[in-house]
Amino acid sequence: MHQATIKRATARDAAALTGLVRESGAYRGPYSSIISGYRVTAEYIARHRVFTAVDATDRLLGFYALVLDPPELDLAFVADDAQGTGIGRLLVRHMLAQAAAAGLSTVRVVSHPPAESFYRRLGARRTGTVPPRPPQVTWARPELHFAVG
Repeated sequence: MHQATIKRATARDAAALTGLVRESGAYRGPYSSIISGYRVTAEYIARHRVFTAVDATDRLLGFYALVLDPPELDLAFVADDAQGTGIGRLLVRHMLAQAAAAGLSTVRVVSHPPAESFYRRLGARRTGTVPPRPPQVTWARPELHFAVG
């Protein structure tokens, strides 16, 4: 497992977070349209609870964004070379602690289809399916909820 520190993202992190999203191997091929041109902006970081996982050299290993109203895990990405090392689990646990501190009872996740089993292993429950939204999203996505607390 990578040793990681979780810290609040700042406006200076916007470019690195955008890079992590755009470089994600999980969104190549048929899923690439959802991140085409996507940017994590300084305004987005200021408006939501965005946290990064970094290693001892401050290298970005992953990040998440928790939207409080309505409660949703809006973004969650782990660097391709850090996947399978516990970083995703660390980020989700941190997100749930942030949700609890904010007084939330549940957090919605509209999952990337290949990531559904990851969220379910961490305790999310499937609650439905979000239909496609062409032209950017041409596939159905699992809707899940984490119980908080």
